[in-house]
Amino acid sequence: MLDVNKTVREFAIESPSAIRVFEKLRIDYCCGGNQPLKDACVQKGLQVDDVLQLLGQATQTGTNSESSDSQSLPLASLIKLIVEKHHTYTRKELEFLSELLERVCTAHGQNHPELLHIRAHFQDLHAELLPHMMKEENILFPFITRLETAISEDRPAPFAPFGQLRNPITVMMAEHESAGEILENIRTLSNDFTVPDDACFSYRTLYKTLEELELDLHQHIHLENNVLFPRASEMEQTTRAATM
Repeated sequence: MLDVNKTVREFAIESPSAIRVFEKLRIDYCCGGNQPLKDACVQKGLQVDDVLQLLGQATQTGTNSESSDSQSLPLASLIKLIVEKHHTYTRKELEFLSELLERVCTAHGQNHPELLHIRAHFQDLHAELLPHMMKEENILFPFITRLETAISEDRPAPFAPFGQLRNPITVMMAEHESAGEILENIRTLSNDFTVPDDACFSYRTLYKTLEELELDLHQHIHLENNVLFPRASEMEQTTRAATM
């Protein structure tokens, strides 16, 4: 029996195949994953029993994903996965979509003014994500890696210029939430990425790529918010308790 009082985050961690269900039903498992499943269903106007049935079926037929081993991977390896797969993908797609949006807006913006609003939101997303990933790669992630290494080698924890991990993590999670809101606005403006009848190939490619970017960012943020950050924070707290 699946427990409706478990958080969406717990379902996503314990059964990665549940992520497909959450994506299909538009249930937030990354930024808003700390709420109980029953509350998430109420927010979306979904019947809890129906969602539980879908989750049960996904668990039985699902295959492993990158988050299957995320709880057992060394944090350095998890960070490497996030940077090499998700950060690299995000940078590449942001550049591609910036150019594509300009072309599609020039060709179709007059007949589809929603494109101009989508472009404005995308520009905000672009401007937010690039410095966000730089801060993670240059400050937060290296510290977590050094902390894990120090613990494994029984050495003192490295100096943290930001105080405690919760300080930069709080900032990163707030920026994740902001990115999630932008993605939701883009989805709404595009009518769930539904292309109009007069859409050309570039227009269709734009919506397809935006939706793929949204999915990858959801999985990317899930790995950070729900796996990396809690594990790193717990590791830091254990280290602090041992030195007191």
